[in-house]
Amino acid sequence: MDLLRFSTAGSVDDGKSTLIGRLLYDTKSIFEDQLEAVEDASNRRGEGYVNLALLTDGLRAEREQNITIDVAYRYFATPRRKFIIADTPGHVQYTRNMVTGASTAELAIILVDARKGILTQSKRHGFISSLLGIPHILVAVNKMDLVDWSEERYSEIEADFTDFAQKLSFDDITFIPISALLGDNVVDPSQNMPWYQGPTLLHHLEHVHVGAHRNLVDFRFPVQYVIRPDQDYRGYAGRVASGEIRPGEEILVLPSRQRTTVASIDTLDGSLERATAGDSVSLTTTEELDISRGDMIVRPMNLPSAGTEIDATICWTTDEPMRSGTSYWLRQTTNETRAFVSRIVHRIDVDTLHRTDVDAFELNDIGRVHLTTASPIFFDRYALNRETGAFILVDPHTNATVAAGMIRGPVRTVDDLPSEPSDERPVSPDVVWESWNIDLAEREARNGHRASILWFTGLSGSGKTSIARALERRLFEQGSQTMLLDGDQVRHGLNGDLGFTPDDRTENIRRVGELASLFFRQGSTVLCTFVSPFEADRARARGLVPDGRFVEIFVDTPLEECERRDVKGLYARARRGEIAHMTGISSPYEAPTAPEVRLETVGRELDDVVSELVVRLRDLGIVR
Repeated sequence: MDLLRFSTAGSVDDGKSTLIGRLLYDTKSIFEDQLEAVEDASNRRGEGYVNLALLTDGLRAEREQNITIDVAYRYFATPRRKFIIADTPGHVQYTRNMVTGASTAELAIILVDARKGILTQSKRHGFISSLLGIPHILVAVNKMDLVDWSEERYSEIEADFTDFAQKLSFDDITFIPISALLGDNVVDPSQNMPWYQGPTLLHHLEHVHVGAHRNLVDFRFPVQYVIRPDQDYRGYAGRVASGEIRPGEEILVLPSRQRTTVASIDTLDGSLERATAGDSVSLTTTEELDISRGDMIVRPMNLPSAGTEIDATICWTTDEPMRSGTSYWLRQTTNETRAFVSRIVHRIDVDTLHRTDVDAFELNDIGRVHLTTASPIFFDRYALNRETGAFILVDPHTNATVAAGMIRGPVRTVDDLPSEPSDERPVSPDVVWESWNIDLAEREARNGHRASILWFTGLSGSGKTSIARALERRLFEQGSQTMLLDGDQVRHGLNGDLGFTPDDRTENIRRVGELASLFFRQGSTVLCTFVSPFEADRARARGLVPDGRFVEIFVDTPLEECERRDVKGLYARARRGEIAHMTGISSPYEAPTAPEVRLETVGRELDDVVSELVVRLRDLGIVR
């Protein structure tokens, strides 16, 4: 049988513990002595009925206050499936506990009191479930007996939550009206709500698809421990975070980048022919390498992201505020390193999902931060891999966990790009934006270099194309993925309908900028060689990619030198009046005022200019 881990969430008194107690009771998953203890406790409290919530509210403070404080884990099974339940607190004060309980769940049950409807805490738990990447949401509209089993009230709540959830990311949302106290639609269908023809809660739990969110493609093996019982055996123990591996496959060790081959996959029960996500194993290799705890074993052609600057969403879980510049221990997989908060980007209002600029995070705040680590970490975006994309922050003085985090990606990557086209960019009528299939971070990881746009501007004859062609050849021979867009080439076909009037020049650069941004999304180093005489046009092209990824290269060659070269004879024709709108003669050129790179070409060899450019681009972090 497969296993489903699910959590319950919702506001205070929505009936989470009662629902779990009802599930355990109706599936006959409790012992007689447990039931007797709950009956005795219910009688002592004078409740007049068996309070099934007491099956999970085990702390004395919980029973005294009638609320859930700690995360309670319960286990039960049916003939179809095994279950692990995390009963999480509903009170806002214990949101951090809810994050802990839901962090490994594949399904979240969000309970809503039919009398109260969707509350802020219901939205908070829905938002956190979305952040944690829980694929399946079950909204259980509880206490239907207290609203006279009203279909109209159920439909109102369904519409309200559906409207809120449109801003979130779930694989599917299921709504079920229930009465946890009386058992309606929990295990058995309700006789009181004949208008509801859907599955019961248990039926849905038994049949929902599990394992879909697990990353079975990218092999990641964080090393936890080196096993050396004698001189003849050296094994690297850990749990396969994602993907799979077999003996005989080539592997690469990070950060050393040493390569070797898997010799065997060992367990206490013997050797395996394959290890998959979730398996705890010991790997042996054909060569003895210096591998230790915190290293990560991967496939050579499938690398995670690596870096010291990460963009993350966090839930702050302690009373002491988080402020920029504060240092913590960051623990991710089996690795631990110091990290400090380089920037607090924004806090998210869980009720409206609006972003607010703040200087600090308070208890239970959720928001986006940039972190800088003392040593590189190896990670995938949380949306792609929950195992390698999650981390916690630990206070170095108290050793208390102060935040749970989900990695969005490296700082200044695809996450800084707009998810949809801006309103300023033209869109064809009746066309809906389609999101990118493979994100930029994945492409860059496979290419082994950052994507960028190198925009060469200057007068005709300044040397833009010659420099760009020579540079592309060097980058290509180094293994970079490149694309060169030249003015003469794009006017054969793509922009063949345009002339050289100011308006046509603007449209020419607009189209080229859009084309360059598509190649950028592919992970390429895009070299664009265009006169692009107008500052506003170049600025518009710059705005299509994140900061730091657009490099304006001004090939600063005087007009008289360009005329002297006059490779294409354009200046001579313009002087004779045969060409209108010639830049530098009859049309203006707005030279860049603050380009990233300025190149002078007069009296210099091409190789020297290109070598200088490579050094400048390396300093900017654009090329290797």
